[in-house]
Amino acid sequence: MKNIEAKNLNFDALNELIRKTDGDIIISNCLGQRFIGSGTAQKEITICGTPGNALGAYLCGATITVDGNVQDAVGDTMDSGKIIVNGNAGDAVGYAMRGGEIYVKGNAGYRVGIHMKAYKDKLPIMVIGGVVGSFLGEYQAGGLIIVLNLENKDEIVGNFCGTGMHGGKIFLRTKNLNSTFPPQVHVKKADEKDMKEIAPYVKNFCDLFGTDYASVIDSEFTVLTPNSKNPYRQLYVEN
Repeated sequence: MKNIEAKNLNFDALNELIRKTDGDIIISNCLGQRFIGSGTAQKEITICGTPGNALGAYLCGATITVDGNVQDAVGDTMDSGKIIVNGNAGDAVGYAMRGGEIYVKGNAGYRVGIHMKAYKDKLPIMVIGGVVGSFLGEYQAGGLIIVLNLENKDEIVGNFCGTGMHGGKIFLRTKNLNSTFPPQVHVKKADEKDMKEIAPYVKNFCDLFGTDYASVIDSEFTVLTPNSKNPYRQLYVEN
């Protein structure tokens, strides 16, 4: 595995080294460099430090593991592969992703999963271990977003969750759902079929971060799906 020392490298130089390096890579002392791993396929990249915006943008089959926090737009428009974050994430995680998997051990910011969509046989998956900010799943068109709220906080999501949602599903692990939701979403308790759908991805999360799978999957989940009756009606019509 090749080691790249990122200290004092700007993002252009760092990404050029990544492109030219065959095989798997460890990046040391990363601090804010953008677009790391953009479009990368068939490679494992381990990052020690804090990468900048658009980590793994357009990812095409590679696996990126971060030993810490990440900034905004992780997995922007990613096609396939996996991103694993051993910390917290900023805003717009998984923006317009159409495939692949993102696992965040901690919390995530605003507009997580905005414009997330499934594409042909691709199903994008995002699992957040903590809580998320407002506009979760805004305009979501496909895929699964799973928020585990492992610290059992009172508020698992911010405002406007699912606004404009017209595809996919959002799963929220909580007993006390204090949030209110826009009329574009249908809210219900997850049933056995729903839980079977998310079980493999919850298991992946628990295996990655050393969390007890049984205690998580046996919890109560709420599932949000699009309301098929005029999903955009309340955005444009007073009623």
